[in-house]
Amino acid sequence: MWNKLLKTVPGPRATGNHTCGTVVRLGSSETTPQVSRQARVVVAGAGLLGNSVAYHLADNGWSNVLVLDQSKVGSGTSHFGSGTIGLFKPTPERNIVVESLKLYQRLQDQGHDIGLRRCGSLNLAQTHDRVIALQRRAAYILPTGMAAELIDSETARKLHPFLYTDDLQGAVYVPDDCIADPAAVVQVLASEAKRKGVKYFEGCQVKYINTKNERVYSVETDVGTITCEYFVNCSGMWARELGLKCKPPVRVPAYPAQHYYALTPTLNLPTDDDNLLPCIRDYDSNLYARQYDQSLLVGWFEKDAKPAFEETKDIPKAWQERLQDDPGHCAALWEKAVDRLPVLRDLRMPTVRNSPDNFTPDGRFIFGESAEVKNYFVACGMNGNPLQGSGGVGKALAEWIVSGTPTIDMLPFNVQRFLDLHNNRQYLQQRIREVVGRQYAILYPSQAEYKFARKLRCSPLYSVLEARGAVFGTKMGYERALYFDADYRRGDPLPTLPEGSFYKPKFFQHMEKEYQACAQHVGIIDISSFSKIEIKPGIQSDAVGSGGNAVLSYLQYMCANDVNIAVGHIVHTGMLNERGGYENDCMLIRQTEESYFMISPSSQQTRIYEWMSRNLPTDASVQLNDVTSMYTVINVVGPKSTLLMSELSNSDVRLAPFSYRKLNIGYASDVMIMSFTHTGMPGYCLYVPSEYALHVYDRLITRGRDYGARDVGTLTQRLLRIDKFIPFWGDELTSMTTPFEAGVFYSVRLDKKENFIGRQALERQKRDGLRKRLVLFHVEDIDIDKDVWPWGGEPLYRNNEFCGTVTSAGYGFASEKLVCLGYISRPDSNAVRTITTEFIMDKDAVYHIDIAGKRFRLTQHIHPKAAMASANERQDLSKSYRPTVVKEKKQQKS
Repeated sequence: MWNKLLKTVPGPRATGNHTCGTVVRLGSSETTPQVSRQARVVVAGAGLLGNSVAYHLADNGWSNVLVLDQSKVGSGTSHFGSGTIGLFKPTPERNIVVESLKLYQRLQDQGHDIGLRRCGSLNLAQTHDRVIALQRRAAYILPTGMAAELIDSETARKLHPFLYTDDLQGAVYVPDDCIADPAAVVQVLASEAKRKGVKYFEGCQVKYINTKNERVYSVETDVGTITCEYFVNCSGMWARELGLKCKPPVRVPAYPAQHYYALTPTLNLPTDDDNLLPCIRDYDSNLYARQYDQSLLVGWFEKDAKPAFEETKDIPKAWQERLQDDPGHCAALWEKAVDRLPVLRDLRMPTVRNSPDNFTPDGRFIFGESAEVKNYFVACGMNGNPLQGSGGVGKALAEWIVSGTPTIDMLPFNVQRFLDLHNNRQYLQQRIREVVGRQYAILYPSQAEYKFARKLRCSPLYSVLEARGAVFGTKMGYERALYFDADYRRGDPLPTLPEGSFYKPKFFQHMEKEYQACAQHVGIIDISSFSKIEIKPGIQSDAVGSGGNAVLSYLQYMCANDVNIAVGHIVHTGMLNERGGYENDCMLIRQTEESYFMISPSSQQTRIYEWMSRNLPTDASVQLNDVTSMYTVINVVGPKSTLLMSELSNSDVRLAPFSYRKLNIGYASDVMIMSFTHTGMPGYCLYVPSEYALHVYDRLITRGRDYGARDVGTLTQRLLRIDKFIPFWGDELTSMTTPFEAGVFYSVRLDKKENFIGRQALERQKRDGLRKRLVLFHVEDIDIDKDVWPWGGEPLYRNNEFCGTVTSAGYGFASEKLVCLGYISRPDSNAVRTITTEFIMDKDAVYHIDIAGKRFRLTQHIHPKAAMASANERQDLSKSYRPTVVKEKKQQKS
């Protein structure tokens, strides 16, 4: 029966009759009009994203724009699907969706029939943890003014009488969620873009993107070549393959998954706005449902999804003919819908529609300028609902092209967050299997690791750490030990990450032991995933610079701090954009007069290399070399680290703060030892040539036994940094935050003679005052064993007025309190906008944090809070070390 019913059919029909005016359809005959030979911007793909980009470019006054499509406008999959616009999202994604809704409302107000209707939504919770997840998100949304009401199951049934609610523990009602017709939106956007001067060419296939001087030069099509300044890849399922048709290839890590929904026969539902049923998102059943005319449309984000087109080499142009049926898979999905909506039991089986959509390796949108080619932009990967993201993404991308820089915080979505490994087809097909379901899964902070496509990038220490009880997570495809199971014994089954929790982590006791090692003895942390770049003289090394030193001149221009330090010394600096916001947070080690070694966060490996490359001198006097994989990095943290290192090296390891030296460790030569630890605690960072990694680690562990040495994971290292008020890249340090706002004034030298990117913005900020400031908070009156913990994103209140958001949170072992970092600012209603230390520390100011709907009092600090006396006064820290005497047994006389 299912074999007959499972079909690939067009999606819900458009509610309007829209065309694209005089769109040219290109063919192969001699009478076919030829494509224009020149354009300012060429957009490949005429789906929701491509049309949105074109519309917004035209809205910004750019009329010389061409949109090409290999078939017809809207012939891909973006106009299929649910047509839902959900605002109950994490903050970065919600900001995009809000812009989409503004666009669609504007189009509707202009008289275009796109089926936009406000119906609200019910977000259901079957478990206690799901209730907490919904409460946390509702707390984030409350300060924005958007309504999100926590309701019980009875109220949910009143709002949607078809719901089965006996198994629900609650729900969140969002009255402002909407529905619209994706097919109509596609056509209206194309029509409006055409009216504003954009030209469309259908039946035109892009063959290759030519580059010149590492930037877009022209686009080859099957009907001619177009020279252009900008190219935008909005090709949907074909975006990845099109990215490869360029030199150098552009990585676009997105791949289509089979994506199913069903439209029921008519239920004779009332269609007036006052009686429209709210959308349902039943996260724990991995399904959604919405009213569609007098019927119901039901779809799924199943846990075990299926990649599309596995049997084909490329994504086929005639994709509808190549989709495979899977009756068993769909039957199981339908049963879940019947359980939630019992009215479906009385209906005949509906047709199930397979509408593949692009998903990304981390389930977040992809857009931005590529790392490989200047002026090559990408927008794709809408992860199952193109309608709700396309309007906002198109606006942001068009503004980026027009202004030359992003106008929003791009870090969560930037295409440069990926490496080549993420663009591997086999990798994507494996990862996509779980990414689909993760759209509805509870993603516990720091406790929601991927299962598929793992063990790709491993340090030489991976197998050894695994045998010592390491539980791994992944960052930029790199396996990193999150923590070590202290109860693991060799021969036992390997430990795994336990089920996540919003409360005290189930592995907290292991992290506590790791902290104690770092605070009292020695902690050993593998942090090899950090990005590492050498900056050296290029082929024109005699270029004129600061005293003839082109590398120094380049870095002084790139960095806010003064990097003209002595050889063998280290400087912490930011690399900023013109707004004064961070593009990079790094350590620079001066190895010689004309060469530096740079250390950046793991997630920066692609992004910062691209940023630095595009700012290189044009005379090739400076060169960059990514050496991330050449070194294994071992953090040796703790008060006894100097004693341990002294045993392992014949050289003097008592280095001045922020200095480095090359020396031997055991039998390993040329190990770079640096006198900082990324934790705010004493110790060293060892940059070990990878061939020596196992030897050095073995010596550290073996000799370290007498010093109380213990393996430590990156989660504990993160907590050490939070407790020491050290801001994180991607959390506190972003392209929208400045060093002054982050409180790292020491990393900026406005008095250095050399100009640097962002200097004018910082000078203005110093003159005019700050509008926001990073603050450290201790959470008071909270029971860490019973209450939900802060994990980041929680709203902050000052005297009951919303003043900011938590950026990072965790337990401070030294302070013995839960610690939060967050930016605060004055309320919008306040005439005075600048924020001062006096405002933050005002004795009459009372701060609170909202954690899943419950408020806790906070104590504010603008400097690292000294640990409690009981944590500082460790008697054994001052004790001198006495080695263990090993007595050799006397040989018996024969």
